[in-house]
Amino acid sequence: MKVQTIISSVAAALAVFYLGSVAQASQPVTIAISTVGNAGNAADPSTGYGSVGYTFGIGTYDVTLTQYTAFLNAVAQTDTYGLYNSNLDGRDSKIGGCIAQSGVSGSYTYSAMGDGQRPVTYVSWFDAARFTNWLSNGQPVTHVEDATTTETGAYTLNGDLTNGMEAKSANAQWWIPSEDEWYKAAYYDPNQGGLGVGGYWSYATRSNTVPGNSWANRTLANEANYLNGGFTLSGPYLTDVGAFTNSASAYGTYDQAGNVWNWSDASISGSHRGLRGGSWNDDSGGLRSSYRGDDIPTNENYLIGFRVATVPEPSSIMLIGLGGILLAALRSKPF
Repeated sequence: MKVQTIISSVAAALAVFYLGSVAQASQPVTIAISTVGNAGNAADPSTGYGSVGYTFGIGTYDVTLTQYTAFLNAVAQTDTYGLYNSNLDGRDSKIGGCIAQSGVSGSYTYSAMGDGQRPVTYVSWFDAARFTNWLSNGQPVTHVEDATTTETGAYTLNGDLTNGMEAKSANAQWWIPSEDEWYKAAYYDPNQGGLGVGGYWSYATRSNTVPGNSWANRTLANEANYLNGGFTLSGPYLTDVGAFTNSASAYGTYDQAGNVWNWSDASISGSHRGLRGGSWNDDSGGLRSSYRGDDIPTNENYLIGFRVATVPEPSSIMLIGLGGILLAALRSKPF
């Protein structure tokens, strides 16, 4: 168990280092990635979700204001497809100042307010899809939203602002997590039963017990930003990503319980996209693995953000494979 934990941690760290180094060298956005291995795991018997037959990477954190601001500055000088919502400018007291827009159409610029480490909100499924297209295209800085930046890549949108049912490209490098991917990263624990026996937690804090929501206890285990007899903060209500430092999932992701809902790639009822994880304004029911939310892909409000998924760095897959071999050897060795 200890060997697999060490190897998984090293793999995740290398994935973050590799992707971060590339981004810092040539791109404006660095996204920390947690590697989700244990390919072919069984689905959660209580919900039917969580089985994924391949290794993938998922954002360790929700996409932040700083990251989204870089995206806006790269493509939204005119903002043809409404990537920026004016409620981000501080007029919504529930979330406070987030991203300021300056100038006029054709020369807009954007700046993150504060430390920029809160999750971005007021983003539709379309906004999230266009962000992943931009990542897939190498984060180009062209100041326009077109086929080379936001309209093709992970999703072929080509100006769509109403349908939102586009399927992910088979060759996507970055994308909005599928429901199974999101669910596995949040609730599955490959060592829940010990000695590599996997299972699912009810909450994305590696717990079957309702999390606490105390800001004062944010460094303790099983804490999250949600409504539990009162708000975690007195307002504005968003907390920085990763603020609950000892409440990560088994794969090392943060805030998949509370803070903001995350869009998923799930198509629900033919015209809605999936939401998972609950928010600062939801009680514990919204955080549970059994709760499956959804909304129209055009919706933008103060409760919804997103995280991204990606192809894992090859060295991560290799290390996870070596971990499996070492575990097998340890189990066969008499003690």
